[in-house]
Amino acid sequence: MSSKILSAAIVGLDAELVEVEADISPGLSHFTIVGLPDMAVQESRERVRAAIKNSDLPFPRTRVTVNLAPADLKKEGPSYDLPIAVAILLASKFLILPPKTEESKIKNLEILPEKKVVENLLCPDALFVGELALDGILRPVNGILAVAAAARARGIKILYVPETNAREASLIENLEIIPVKNIFQLAAHLAGKNLIAPFSCEEPFDFGNTISADEENFDMAFVRGQEYAKRALEIVAAGGHNLLMSGPPGSGKTLLSKTLPSILPALTIDEALEVTRVYSVAGLLPPDLPLMIRRPFRSPHHTASNVSLVGGGTWPRPGEVSLSHRGILFLDELPEFNRAVLESLRQPLEDGVVTISRASGSLQFPAKFILVAARNPCPCGFNTDPEKFCTCSPSTILRYQKKISGPLLDRIDLHIEVPRVKFEKLAETEVAESSAEIKKRAERARSLQRERYKGYKVLTNAELPSKLIKDFCQIDGPSQEFLKNAVTQMRLSARAYYRLLKISRTIADLSGEEKILLPHVAEALQYRAKAAE
Repeated sequence: MSSKILSAAIVGLDAELVEVEADISPGLSHFTIVGLPDMAVQESRERVRAAIKNSDLPFPRTRVTVNLAPADLKKEGPSYDLPIAVAILLASKFLILPPKTEESKIKNLEILPEKKVVENLLCPDALFVGELALDGILRPVNGILAVAAAARARGIKILYVPETNAREASLIENLEIIPVKNIFQLAAHLAGKNLIAPFSCEEPFDFGNTISADEENFDMAFVRGQEYAKRALEIVAAGGHNLLMSGPPGSGKTLLSKTLPSILPALTIDEALEVTRVYSVAGLLPPDLPLMIRRPFRSPHHTASNVSLVGGGTWPRPGEVSLSHRGILFLDELPEFNRAVLESLRQPLEDGVVTISRASGSLQFPAKFILVAARNPCPCGFNTDPEKFCTCSPSTILRYQKKISGPLLDRIDLHIEVPRVKFEKLAETEVAESSAEIKKRAERARSLQRERYKGYKVLTNAELPSKLIKDFCQIDGPSQEFLKNAVTQMRLSARAYYRLLKISRTIADLSGEEKILLPHVAEALQYRAKAAE
């Protein structure tokens, strides 16, 4: 007797349907899984066997063969435990009914007619995923959001998932989610006894309307001085631009970077789903947070490897640039990073995606993030400090600064100096402008951009492709002449020219101006001066 049900395999950030076939044939007791499984899938033989037996369900004492099709698609992880167990119960034609007493569950074992089995279990509209504990309880698995999206796209109506994953799966509409606690409960449900109620959650998600603990600790009101840097951060938040801060140690570069999340506009529902899918596949989605409601802030150490930053591995997984999608990637002490690691950022900064190629094919992970980087001007840190003497030789300073290549610097929109804060500023008692006030201006600018680029799959000015710049970043004659002189004298690249226009567009949005004016272009040019050195 054979059976067939549906499951899913995670491929990048998407899911592919997998047919789980089980065959029970005469012979000595033997359990085999084929279909290009990894070690975790191979080990499911022991988990499934123990879970079925410990749930007082009968495990066949004959030859059991499970095939995961298509056979050329690699299968990894424990999410196939549940579909394998269900397929075996189907193939053996045994189902457990709810017990009448707690004395003996096995007495309630019933052999269902084959026709009834087909009607109840071999349903092409159902998909199963879940990891089994040895006692039959279901444990949560990664990538449920991708599985649910793939199920809906392929016309599947019912998704059986571990109870912990139910709320995450419910983010995909028009899909009936059945939360399963254990294999015994599922067997009773599939037999038509003690049906499990579909998951329903009416509790709304809070998209940044409340202040997190980090935002309370890192507020612009607590940053003394540095008005120039605060203005740059406001432009970054409003337009999604990249930023490089340079200055002596203790000037506030790291503090400013950590306050940036407090002024970023809240995630939209579509952005939240994009971020949640990445974190779900990576296994980093908190159990009590099925939907990412705040923009991510990632700050990897400078010892990070190439794979950890951009993603990859034998089984490709998202890296820090993808985990920063729709959020911030903060690289502190930028020159201390390995040069090859920094150079790997050039493609995602330009394209907004990371393409990972392997012999078996290529995968793409989203990487539309805001790069915020901080560096010292030299190894000792005081090359540009007027109050402290620099001890580095010119050759040492040059070698230190050359750790960051010109092409990478050219992809960073805003370059600012963060000088030492004077004592008078530090001792001020007057409270500066709060993050909440700056955030309101950034949100107004973002709303203008969403309305302007509706239908173009563009959310921010920083994402604006070159072919649309002429339509949305038009400037008048004086501004054009001003830019012409600047590009000629500062020897700016074509990329820098277009980025100047996009920064000017953001500054105009913050001012509430429909057209880009000369003051907007002049301010944008201030932030490119460092790149021209």
